Amino acid sequence: MFRPEPPISRPGAPISPSGAPISRPAAPTSRFGTPILRLAWRLGVLALAAPAAASGQQVVDGPKVVLGSVPFSLSVEGEPLATAGELGLSTLVEVRDAAGELLASGPVAAGDVREFGDISVGSRGELPLSVRMGDSVEEFSRPFAPGWFSVLPPLFAILLALIFKEVITALVAGIWLGALAVAGYNPLDATWRLVDQYVISALADTSSGHAQIVVFSLMLGGMVGIIGRNGGTLGVVQAVAPLAKSRRRGKVATALAGLAIFFDDYANTLVVGNTMRPITDKLKISREKLAYLVDSTAAPVAALVPVSTWVGYEISLIDSGLEAAAAETQGAEAAFLGNVSAFAIFLETIPYLFYPLLAMAFVFLTSFMNRDFGAMAKAEARAARGDGLHKPDAVLATDTSGSFLDAKDGTPHRWWNAGLPVLAVVAVVLGGLYATGRAGAGPDASLMDVFGASDPFSTLLWGSFAGCLVAVVLSVSQRLLTVHECVDAWIGGVRAMMIAMIILTLAWALGAVTTDVGTAAYLSQLLEGNLPLFLLPAVVFVTAGAMAFATGTSWTTMAILIPLVVPLTVSLAGGTGFADGGAEYGLLLGAVSSVLAGAIWGDHCSPISDTTVLSSTAAACDHLDHVRTQLPYAMLVGAVGLVFGSVGTALGLPVWVALPAGLAVLAVVLRVFGTPVQEVGEAASAGA
Repeated sequence: MFRPEPPISRPGAPISPSGAPISRPAAPTSRFGTPILRLAWRLGVLALAAPAAASGQQVVDGPKVVLGSVPFSLSVEGEPLATAGELGLSTLVEVRDAAGELLASGPVAAGDVREFGDISVGSRGELPLSVRMGDSVEEFSRPFAPGWFSVLPPLFAILLALIFKEVITALVAGIWLGALAVAGYNPLDATWRLVDQYVISALADTSSGHAQIVVFSLMLGGMVGIIGRNGGTLGVVQAVAPLAKSRRRGKVATALAGLAIFFDDYANTLVVGNTMRPITDKLKISREKLAYLVDSTAAPVAALVPVSTWVGYEISLIDSGLEAAAAETQGAEAAFLGNVSAFAIFLETIPYLFYPLLAMAFVFLTSFMNRDFGAMAKAEARAARGDGLHKPDAVLATDTSGSFLDAKDGTPHRWWNAGLPVLAVVAVVLGGLYATGRAGAGPDASLMDVFGASDPFSTLLWGSFAGCLVAVVLSVSQRLLTVHECVDAWIGGVRAMMIAMIILTLAWALGAVTTDVGTAAYLSQLLEGNLPLFLLPAVVFVTAGAMAFATGTSWTTMAILIPLVVPLTVSLAGGTGFADGGAEYGLLLGAVSSVLAGAIWGDHCSPISDTTVLSSTAAACDHLDHVRTQLPYAMLVGAVGLVFGSVGTALGLPVWVALPAGLAVLAVVLRVFGTPVQEVGEAASAGA
């Protein structure tokens, strides 16, 4: 769905209510006589051009940037009902390019809006398009860019961040580059749109839960500040110390905590990271390792467990794909695809989700074997020998240098002062998911349907607020902190989250830019063409990974690819063999699971992913250090999953063989190339 845009005859031209371009007034010669003032006047007119265009009547709507040879859709609004008159109930619409070639045609009912899809202007951009509706003709023109330009904004941001090791400036640069195309290559207009269109929209987008996630994160940071000051954090460390006497046990405990909070990846990341960080710090486990443990369990477990905030979304996408596939087939195959349960398809894809399964397995392998390689091994060796939990020049996503995390002098260290607020968060979120889901799904719905119909963003807010209230009540009732001290600690915790929230907001804004410049649409073309059938799951996995890496979001990747991949698989298989559960049905499961797995894989690799940012936040790790240390692990697991899973199963390798084989390869690689990490030992873990 594209955001409304006014029809324009050329980039940046304002439109009158009738649709005709508004002529700009000539520059005054007497009042603006000097060159500097004339230049300022012209720049002001250019800067106001886009807002002026927004006042035009919407008749033809389309993408904000037209990409060469990348199909797009135009939405055309029919004649108003009051003026339809002699035109009848509908009007014939014709869409032609600048050379007069007919691109699309069809009737549009009066008072209705019709979408004309698969319109392409070629590699040279034959714009403007003319849209004839009855006797009237509207022109549609947008800034043009070659298809490859759509991947430049995210890649530019990622490369700058990795080269200069400064993520905020890199994200701003990537957003500006994309906004430059949207603004018709007007650099001044692109600068204004960066702020008022992308950054503000990223924060105000309640439909995607962005504002709720920011408030949830800040509230949880405030709760961490309170339980740090009331001695609860140190109480947890002292309570767990006898159990987590070594680095190995500490890492395994963190991974198990990541599996326990399975219902939402955001809650998983922030709760596990903030709760386990004092314990892993005591055991001299590097912040990079903690961020990896948190990140590599949060999304995979939420995507796998049938009762989570992910599953309802995934099932709805699979159902849309099945409907599209059924419409393109006939007979028994069409009946089967139209009636098969999307939930059943999801359950059968779980064994084929090789990357999430192997990613979680690799977390436990590195923890049990106490081995690491590459940049992670260096980080772990640095922390183990006492040279710092993070690099000396690290820019931590969460500021832990303030006194708000230190217990107030004289306060007892009681673990329940931290445990009960965390349990309150989990209990309220779970209860809220059930309550909102039950209200939406009805009294007879299954538990999976209830969680699928729930409102995760509101419940996250309720949970974080409940955690703060419980922390305040415990602190005040035991006279550990006054109300004023609780507020000061809460503000300190919120303040520590601000760097991460800035990065997260900019990452969302960059995601909006990639939508406007058509990054996902361009990358999805990689699926088109004649492919050997057995390579389809592998190509889907790589494409989904590239799309999630470039856009920073696994959900958008799934939303675009699943409805495309299901009918594509049916078409390539000839539309037969699905009803009897043959090899074609297994290929369908592999293709669908490759979208889900590839989306998570790309999300783990991407420095602009929201879950990657939140993992750095919860672990108080330098964000780029987290990306740099996790990337080799994600690439290794992704490659093994691709070979044994996507390709192997498509060639007939049974799933029950592919998964153990992939796990064995990971264990061998870790044994051969991994470096043992020095254990801290019981005395060190109990020391100061």
